[in-house]
Amino acid sequence: MDSLYLIIFFILGLFFGGLYTVIGTRLAEDDYHFFPYHCMECSHKLSFIDSIPILSYFLLKGKCRYCHKKIDIMEILMEVFTGILFAVAYYSFGFSYELLIALGIISLLIIITVSDLNYLIIPDEVLLFFIFYFIIIQFFASGITGAFTHILTGVFLFLLMYFIMWCGEKVLKKESLGGGDVKMMFLFGLVLDPLLGTIAIFLGSVFALPMSLFLLYKNQEKVIPFGPFLLIALTFLYFTKITSPMIVSWLQFT
Repeated sequence: MDSLYLIIFFILGLFFGGLYTVIGTRLAEDDYHFFPYHCMECSHKLSFIDSIPILSYFLLKGKCRYCHKKIDIMEILMEVFTGILFAVAYYSFGFSYELLIALGIISLLIIITVSDLNYLIIPDEVLLFFIFYFIIIQFFASGITGAFTHILTGVFLFLLMYFIMWCGEKVLKKESLGGGDVKMMFLFGLVLDPLLGTIAIFLGSVFALPMSLFLLYKNQEKVIPFGPFLLIALTFLYFTKITSPMIVSWLQFT
């Protein structure tokens, strides 16, 4: 039965991965028409057959049926990646409130990666939706007190990230972080505690370091989207089930 559920969650992830790619792209372009799917090149409406994850790509030989524009392979990779993460989420948490949170984190990761990498935008609509989503889950999972505690953690992480942005602008004399990155940290507080939220900022910086060094080596002054790296850190911390007591114990031991 577990194998069947893994397959089901993988298939769900494939379909949601395609949807999240569309949402991330169109929100960044101020386009709120998510359905029906249409070709980004010729705007022709796609049939259900043309929208089936992975299968449609091979049936159409990687091209739009109507304008024959090549389909970006990254769209297919995002679908597969989302499917794998959905299956891993079920395997890690089973049917639980933690699973709902994990699926929300995955959804955020895919949508914001698409919008931030391609457009350097983290849509406010996405953040607001998931803020309410996580607050509702925390309310049912841990009651009013638990939900309120997470809200306070969100405020703390928001202010911490704002302070980091302010310091960066004073030192570098230019914008160091996007407003979306700062606002997103409130959302992190709805999932993590203060210590893990702070660690997520540090880990996100570590994950972004290789790209920064590469661009420095190439002498390219290019803005690096920080949102995806922060969300990779959030995903890593949540899925590995690391807790603050574990970290404190490790620090005391060392």
